[in-house]
Amino acid sequence: MLALAVDLGGTKVEGALVDAGGALVPGSRARRATGPDITRDGLAEAITQVVSEALANAGEIVGVGIGSAGPIDVPGGTVRPLNLPRAQDLPIVEIVSRAASAALGRTVPITLALDGLCITLAEHWLGAARHVGSALGMVVSTGVGGGIVSRGVPVRGGTGNAGHIGQLEVAGFAPDDVHGLEATVERIASGPNIVRWAREQGWAGSTGEDLAASYAAGDPVARSAVRRSAFAVGAAIASATALLDIDIVVIGGGFARVSPDYLELVREGRDRFAAYPFMARADIVPAALGADSPLIGAAALVLRADA
Repeated sequence: MLALAVDLGGTKVEGALVDAGGALVPGSRARRATGPDITRDGLAEAITQVVSEALANAGEIVGVGIGSAGPIDVPGGTVRPLNLPRAQDLPIVEIVSRAASAALGRTVPITLALDGLCITLAEHWLGAARHVGSALGMVVSTGVGGGIVSRGVPVRGGTGNAGHIGQLEVAGFAPDDVHGLEATVERIASGPNIVRWAREQGWAGSTGEDLAASYAAGDPVARSAVRRSAFAVGAAIASATALLDIDIVVIGGGFARVSPDYLELVREGRDRFAAYPFMARADIVPAALGADSPLIGAAALVLRADA
């Protein structure tokens, strides 16, 4: 039994076949670049190519799971990724359905979810949150995403956007007169945004990799920037835990590896913002499945009855 998994993000779209044990089928992985300048038609073509290539040697496919950066609209089958401004209300389910039907000669069920939820499902199934009742998964990368499994059940919400922790406003990081999107944890803590903040403070680098090197070298602005990012993530975790009483927080994404102590700083920030002891009780651990987790989790939407 195989599922086609598709993952759409701010820098790439990927697809692969995944078996019932959560393993990617060798040779089935396909990838295309996305990025903020990609056009709507270009993105649709990239998704179509990825689906076609991943299904080129497919066996019996039981369905397709799609994980996408948000916001998403599950009832409408569309997505509005904040990092893909030219792809607003993209009919991703229709695009994937058309490409899959052309490759397979038949229609298959398709399920759409936030990419953050897919990563959480993967980690809850096979990774760092395995056998834990309530888990928050987070990605700190080009953006900040998340998803929630509560008492073993994924939390989706009415439109599919439950758990989109990157869109929480966090106090104390933006100027007093700045609210809404510009005061969210994503705009404060994500890689590109914290690099921009560091440059505004006089740092001379230009990428997350540069920031990591400067941090390792002891540059004070770089160290302040990394600490700022981690504390904003910690503040968001404290707020999410106040609502959901989380047992474990699993954090992945490229920027979460900007420094060896990034998760320690997240814990420190979480503890600082936690108003009550239960808000600081969750373990905060690194993701175990790496770059495969978005695809494994998207496949779980199809392969696992509890997803």
